[in-house]
Amino acid sequence: MPTAQTAQTPSNALPAGTASHPSSVPPAADAAAASAYRWQFFRAGGVDQVIIRSGQDIAHLPELDQKLWVALACPTRGIEFDTRTLDLIDTDKDARIRPPELLAACAWACGVLADPDELARPGDAMQLTALATHTEEGAALHAQAVRILTLAGRPEADTLTLADVLERSAHLSAQRFNGDGVVSPDAAGDDALARQTLRWIMQTHGSVPAVDDEPDGVNRKLAEAFFADVARLRAWAQAAREATAGLPLGERTMAATQAVNKVRQKVEDFFARSRLAAYDMRAAAALNPTQQEYAALAAGHDLALTSEAIAALPIAPVSAVGLNGVLPLTRGVNPAWGAALATLRAQAVVPLLGEGFDSLTEAQWQQLKDAVAPCQERLAAKPATPLAPIEGEALFAQVLDGDAEQRVMALIDQDEAEQAHNDATLALEKLLRFKRDLLVLLNNFVSFSSFYQRRGAIFQAGTLYLDARSCELTVQVPDAAAHAKLAGLAKTYLAYCACTRQGPKKAVEKMTIVAAFTAGDVDFLFVGRNGVFYDRQGRDWDATITKVIENPTSIAQAFFSPYKKFLRVIEEQVAKRAAASDTLVQKSLGTKASSLANVPLTANAAAPAATPAPETGMRRTDVGTVAAIGVALGSISAVLVGVFAKFVDLGPWIPLALAGIVLAISGPSMLIAWLKLRQRSLGPILDASGWAINGRMRINTRLGGSLSQTAHVPPNARRLLDDPFAEPRRGWLVAGAVAVALGAAAFWAWRSIGF
Repeated sequence: MPTAQTAQTPSNALPAGTASHPSSVPPAADAAAASAYRWQFFRAGGVDQVIIRSGQDIAHLPELDQKLWVALACPTRGIEFDTRTLDLIDTDKDARIRPPELLAACAWACGVLADPDELARPGDAMQLTALATHTEEGAALHAQAVRILTLAGRPEADTLTLADVLERSAHLSAQRFNGDGVVSPDAAGDDALARQTLRWIMQTHGSVPAVDDEPDGVNRKLAEAFFADVARLRAWAQAAREATAGLPLGERTMAATQAVNKVRQKVEDFFARSRLAAYDMRAAAALNPTQQEYAALAAGHDLALTSEAIAALPIAPVSAVGLNGVLPLTRGVNPAWGAALATLRAQAVVPLLGEGFDSLTEAQWQQLKDAVAPCQERLAAKPATPLAPIEGEALFAQVLDGDAEQRVMALIDQDEAEQAHNDATLALEKLLRFKRDLLVLLNNFVSFSSFYQRRGAIFQAGTLYLDARSCELTVQVPDAAAHAKLAGLAKTYLAYCACTRQGPKKAVEKMTIVAAFTAGDVDFLFVGRNGVFYDRQGRDWDATITKVIENPTSIAQAFFSPYKKFLRVIEEQVAKRAAASDTLVQKSLGTKASSLANVPLTANAAAPAATPAPETGMRRTDVGTVAAIGVALGSISAVLVGVFAKFVDLGPWIPLALAGIVLAISGPSMLIAWLKLRQRSLGPILDASGWAINGRMRINTRLGGSLSQTAHVPPNARRLLDDPFAEPRRGWLVAGAVAVALGAAAFWAWRSIGF
């Protein structure tokens, strides 16, 4: 392939080997100043494309004007490339690779290697001496590589492979502390308090979602937020104890206040109802639930003491006589409030009024409220936290006053201690993947040398076998309808195929591809035609054409296209006329058969019917019809004689006339085909698949012939030409005789005028 050396302008003034965030790599500003680096280019697809084959080419890639790049973006899925490598390059995680991200990957790899040429020797193994130990990051990677080999039982080894790094990563993931900074409750082991505290953190403050097979867990941020709320509660509880120290119940005043507040609204409601009943005994019946309300409560569902319907009833029955105005605390109370009243009696009534109180008057209730009033302000100052659901748990007191925080944070510290090793292991994986894949990606992104040198581009999904040819330019597409809107601008004959195969566990796998037919005829390509597609892994798929975009494949195909269309129209018209005639005949026969079947029988039907006399001659033919046919044949023959006479008068110009007739018929389609073939491009096909093609990647006739190869018998094969099912050749003999006669007539006419 021809190459040319030329100096190009710098597009990104980044020194070789300098790591940079993708957003810090600016595009080319001006192409006026020449780069000091000497690039090499090759010409393919009508575009000058850079040759990238050495580490220095990769190191100086920021200096190459991005206007000379073939592609400016590509998707991370739907192409034949390692997705893990693409994800490591895709730093913004938008499922697309753009020049800043690719340049940052090249700069980082060159910065941690002693020699950038290591990237020009693709492979998943690397000598430890290839790392740049004179830099801080390179030295850290070297130390981690030695550690991985030592843990693998090969301390004397000097070569690290990608398999070694992946095995170590898998081992880290399975460890109790793997360096990701996330601790699950299981990591607490036998420490019940730490394990329960981690569960509470996940319950009240959320958790870090599981990755792969790892369980959900807690990181430092969640733990610090949880213990910050615990500290607020602890500070409030301490202040409350100090504020209630001089009260009659001392520290127990807070519990008594909470017990009073829990039933306060229902108790106030009871005494209000009791006052109304004392005012007018007729109100007692209306202040208690009616029989209909109880019936509605019990109808249609099972009762539960915790239901809101029962809790909404009065806390105790209201009576106009007897115990009117006295609230029972043990018996005869609403069962939904029984536990709360028992707590009120234990924590407030007994400590403040004495053991003998199983009921409360309104005055005694007011006495309880007055006793806990000084604590209400302190209770109102309690901070609102997500911890309310767990404050009543038995172990929560140990979280407030114990060392649960120290235990949990110690677990997180242990896990984070492995973070440095984890990061270094990930960096080694990235470096080994870049060493294996980066040069291949550059030759499918910055230039398309892999495609034009027929080494298999990453956008080529496989090979489609259909209609006695193979199509190598196949691209995976997510949506055929959306893809076709833009891909039609490629001026290429495209066939969209739905591919299916039986995958693991008999699950049906599906995929849609578009195949470019760039050579051969297209007479038998139509929707519904089946073929076989082989992907890049060698797996076979059933392929069915679902949509076609028609365009010429060659000038020769366009030459014969008008004649084929003309013959096709004639065949269609003849078929239509024949079908119409057949329908008419069938209808006529049906009518005659029906009339014969419905002939009435006479009384003497047994007698033999008279046999009609046979016709003595042929049916008469209308004289006018014969005359019309004669006139028509005479006119046609006169026209043909006149045309032939004029044609003979041309003399030596007869060949040119024949060529002119052929050119008039085939010329327009050949001209259109020539124009479209000049515009045939790879760009729109890839742009519709998510690429951003920067150059006009032409598919000329020679390249198209190699991308769609028709069937050929091997040159060393033995062919038996005796076909027992061959068609008779009499038609060819008649055609040959007519051609000879026409040639003789033309020669005679030419000789007769003196030439």
